[in-house]
Amino acid sequence: MTLLMKHFLIRGLRRGSRSQRLVGAGLLAAAVAGALPAAAQGQPAKPRKGGTIQEAEIEIVKDRVNELGTATRNFDKIKVPAPPKAARPAAYTFPDFRLPPDRLAPSVQVLTIKQEELTPLTGNFLKAGIGNYGTFYGRAYLHNTRSTAYSYGLDLRHVNSLNGPVDGKNSAVSQTSAALTGEIYRGSAALGGALDVGRERYNFYGYTGPATSPLPAPTPEAGALKQVFRRFGLRAYARNQSAAAPLQYEVGAGYKYWKDAFTASESNVLLNAKLGYALGAGSRFVLAGEASFITDKDSLTRSRNFVQVTPAYEWKQGPLAVSVGATLGYSSDTTNNVSRGAVYPAARISYALVPEQFTVYGGVGGALQRVTRYELSTENPWLNRGLNVADTRRGPTAYVGFSSAPAPGLELNGRFTVGRDKNLYFYANDPVHQDKFNLVYDREATANVNVHGEALYGPGEKFRLGARADYNYYRTHSLAQPFGRPEFQATVFGTYNVTDKVQLGVETYFYSASYGVSYFGGVPDYYRATNPIYDLNLRADYRVTSNLSIFAMGNNLANRQYQRFYRYPVKGINVLGGVTYTF
Repeated sequence: MTLLMKHFLIRGLRRGSRSQRLVGAGLLAAAVAGALPAAAQGQPAKPRKGGTIQEAEIEIVKDRVNELGTATRNFDKIKVPAPPKAARPAAYTFPDFRLPPDRLAPSVQVLTIKQEELTPLTGNFLKAGIGNYGTFYGRAYLHNTRSTAYSYGLDLRHVNSLNGPVDGKNSAVSQTSAALTGEIYRGSAALGGALDVGRERYNFYGYTGPATSPLPAPTPEAGALKQVFRRFGLRAYARNQSAAAPLQYEVGAGYKYWKDAFTASESNVLLNAKLGYALGAGSRFVLAGEASFITDKDSLTRSRNFVQVTPAYEWKQGPLAVSVGATLGYSSDTTNNVSRGAVYPAARISYALVPEQFTVYGGVGGALQRVTRYELSTENPWLNRGLNVADTRRGPTAYVGFSSAPAPGLELNGRFTVGRDKNLYFYANDPVHQDKFNLVYDREATANVNVHGEALYGPGEKFRLGARADYNYYRTHSLAQPFGRPEFQATVFGTYNVTDKVQLGVETYFYSASYGVSYFGGVPDYYRATNPIYDLNLRADYRVTSNLSIFAMGNNLANRQYQRFYRYPVKGINVLGGVTYTF
């Protein structure tokens, strides 16, 4: 909110000569004419005849209030803001640029281009499109108009392909989801909730690998390859909205349910809390905690409990910021005889060499990482039965990095991390059913070195460009290779608004080879490296009217039959076109 006020103060004369009174009246008229030029034009001020000019105070106030309503299209997890100013995270999202499910799932994707942003007064759009491979795509985003009292919305999505890259309908796929969100604002507090449901259909079409018999195998029926995931999620939370309040908080509780087409299911009760209390102008105490209680049913039924808290003290003085704390965790998973309890340091120091332009930092840390079937199946949908799911002990780790904003609209970030992971999962083909993947673990701790870099350039809404790259080195002991985990991943993305009616988008992916296992007679035959991945995607939107636009998108335009997971090639060139209606 911007408030502009102009005050004009003129004091007259109680007594004086006629000339003095004329001069005083003239000054008064000139001041009023200067403050209100429109009213003064064509009406010259005349001295008031007779009488006495009394002492007076004239105050002219000009107000202009620019008020921005609460944003309504925010589906990110709510974060508790810290009182000190923090660097803006370099995280761009473009939720439906790709045609799923090519299973790349990069952590940074292309920005939403202008056509899909909310208009000032509405928050609704309908979208539909069709493409090759018998693909249909639909989305409905329905939301209330902007309000300072409440917010609610419904996001419906569906995409399916009747055919795929292997034997037509044998590699068909479909995904359907619905997300309902809402928040109520009362004073400095916000109460919110979310409901998510989804259904996904996949087929185990990885049966076309190297022959294990001299006789050709018959082509299976699509019904025998079926895998279906059903998802349900519910969450409620409370948080404060005032960043100036000494107490910052967010507390929440939730429930997630997952089930596949066989006998596996997962029920997960979740709790989380984030608290921050300002102790002074440059210091505060923070506490982050989470808990998860899972009932896992597969060939056996077991309970998987997880609790973790991180208390820390934060201090900031000028360009120097220090955080000192510890992470205490408990997990009931004991795969490879790991300890159920864990304690890791949580210390970080940063120094702004150039305030708000260049900051260096470093620290030590570590934490337990919760691993669930719910999340694993979003990364790799071709999982085997009877999985041994276990939490990862990630740490201790040490890291150094920098964040920089050397020019308007430009952000650069880099980080180097070295650590040790216990029970880090890898994906390896099953010896009997080679089209399915087991979770495998190194018996010893896995050394992990990560080099991360990203660059983002967005001087305005017209043009945006970004790149992100990660190199991971895994040193395994009992495992011959880091199965299913590529060492190098990178993405380049950008958007360009050619005119008010035409917007273009591009994204490319680069993945190094990852390893799978080929078996002959149940014995490992060789470790197979997939081909490196290069994937090019383009998109164009044309606005026909203020409410109606048409779009076209193309995925894998380089037509490379790459395999993110061994034995599972993705679709070749696939294109889709459709219309978007906003209201």
